[in-house]
Amino acid sequence: MPATRLYFQNHGFLGCDLRWFLIGRDYASSTTKQAETHWYHAPTNTAVLEHPDGRILFDTSCPRDWRTRWEESGNTEWNPYESVTEEQYLDSSLQRLGLTPNDFHVVVLSHLHFDHAGNLALFRNTNAKLITQRVERDGAFSIPGSFAGAHLRDDYQGYAFETVEGDVEIADGVRLLLLPGHTWGTMGMMFDLPNTGTVILTSDAVYMGDSYGPPATPDPIAWSSLDWLNSVERVRQLAEKHNATLFFGHDHEQVTGSRRIAPAYYD
Repeated sequence: MPATRLYFQNHGFLGCDLRWFLIGRDYASSTTKQAETHWYHAPTNTAVLEHPDGRILFDTSCPRDWRTRWEESGNTEWNPYESVTEEQYLDSSLQRLGLTPNDFHVVVLSHLHFDHAGNLALFRNTNAKLITQRVERDGAFSIPGSFAGAHLRDDYQGYAFETVEGDVEIADGVRLLLLPGHTWGTMGMMFDLPNTGTVILTSDAVYMGDSYGPPATPDPIAWSSLDWLNSVERVRQLAEKHNATLFFGHDHEQVTGSRRIAPAYYD
């Protein structure tokens, strides 16, 4: 039986005005930023969980063809994938671990935004189950046209998702957490490692330490600000109860300093 082990992968950085995450107004694009603009390098991450019940991938990050795929939505200006190396693209980082898309039993989509569901095409001809919340799938497919905000139909249209509702255990001791607010059905994932203890992957239910607080900073682009705040406090309660190690959705400091990045691992 394989040991339970976490590989936290960084796939480079999206550029954006920090006000996008913390204020929600007066933010600049890559072409309108000024000297006083705090241009934030937001990491885009995935996690590989080696588990006796099967290998799990949490999120898929951004695609190689991001410039063309995001052009119509304007995300090439607002959130350019401006700092990524060849080794950091998802397919390359998996290869560095000796893995291919065929090696995964489950791919969890925390939500269907372009920086989390952008590489679903890698899993089109595999046996991996693609799991997302039912409300997230329904909401994403209800958007008018080809995009709405960070939901891009080209990322997820044509895929068969296995949907869940609420909290659910997908492998022994691996629990998906419904943490709505950022989107209709944003999810986190909680599990235990033999030496590290409890781990919670928050995805965009908590962007970064500045969002977490306390007090929590409301998500200015949330689908529901009240649900966002309730989800942050739920994460806090679980973290305190289980003395959990938290991995936030877009925390630059974690990626560049306080967290081990694959091929290093947590066990």
